[in-house]
Amino acid sequence: MIELTVNGTKHRVDVVPEMPLLWVLRDELGITSPKYGCGVAQCGACTVQIDGMAVRSCQAHIGEVAGKSVVTLEGLEKREQNPVIQAWIEHQVPQCGYCQTGQIMQAISLLDLISNPTDDEINQVMSGNLCRCGTYPRIRAAIHAAAARKMAEK
Repeated sequence: MIELTVNGTKHRVDVVPEMPLLWVLRDELGITSPKYGCGVAQCGACTVQIDGMAVRSCQAHIGEVAGKSVVTLEGLEKREQNPVIQAWIEHQVPQCGYCQTGQIMQAISLLDLISNPTDDEINQVMSGNLCRCGTYPRIRAAIHAAAARKMAEK
């Protein structure tokens, strides 16, 4: 049995330590916001936070995550008031929406590390999250808006 905390709730799962966290989240725990995109950590659709850092859950083995805290989109505190989610809605970022949970989780981590990122910093950090619909300008605008909102709240 492997123990981990997901979205504030402790879980014990009976799986092999090599199983990707993505499959544990989706198949064992029924958490569906992280999506399977490529399986090789190149698209970012499966991005979650592990102990506050953005991680591709398709390549994080559950044995490596044991005892750590995992947060998915479902587990964000005060989700409706989250500045990133509010900015995503205001800037109408999603088109098809498939990549958006990974994009949001990566953007939240970015703003936790860099409170007022430049376009270059956004492009660099977000470059591993692919959007087939090409909403990159809206993603960048939403991140700037979320950064401004977070700074105004302080």
